[in-house]
Amino acid sequence: MTYPIRARRRANPVRVSVSGELGRDIDGAWWPRADRITNELPNLVETLTPLLGEIVSINVNWPPLQRPPDFNCPGWEGKHQHVMTISGCDACANLLIIPYATFSGLALMVMRRAANLPIEPADRDKPAFLMAGSILHAAQMQQTRTGLNTDPIKRSDPRGR
Repeated sequence: MTYPIRARRRANPVRVSVSGELGRDIDGAWWPRADRITNELPNLVETLTPLLGEIVSINVNWPPLQRPPDFNCPGWEGKHQHVMTISGCDACANLLIIPYATFSGLALMVMRRAANLPIEPADRDKPAFLMAGSILHAAQMQQTRTGLNTDPIKRSDPRGR
């Protein structure tokens, strides 16, 4: 007897969420598993290619040596939020980078809120929901102030077509 070949599942799937509607200041979030995100970047690109088309550019809004804010401790509010803009041939997405050491309950809530995914009413009074909202708001305000979010139609083709 033969069985169909199935795509192999990764041992550590990419932890990313993306909204069904792109073009917002924050379109989703990525929660890398380690501090060195360059090791996980190829898997992120592979995961996002069906949604965005062939990836043509990746832009970040932080200098190479700047560490992301620590969402687990007070004081993150005054720090620069890390946002990565990934542009494909068909679309573009602004992803909030969640520091790898973020507590899982908070990280998952940030991912859900950043992608505008449904959240159970019972979870809306929990501290993780409220904190995720503050984190997302800070990132959105930062994007608005810096003007990094441009018209999604223009962003969708980096060649200007």
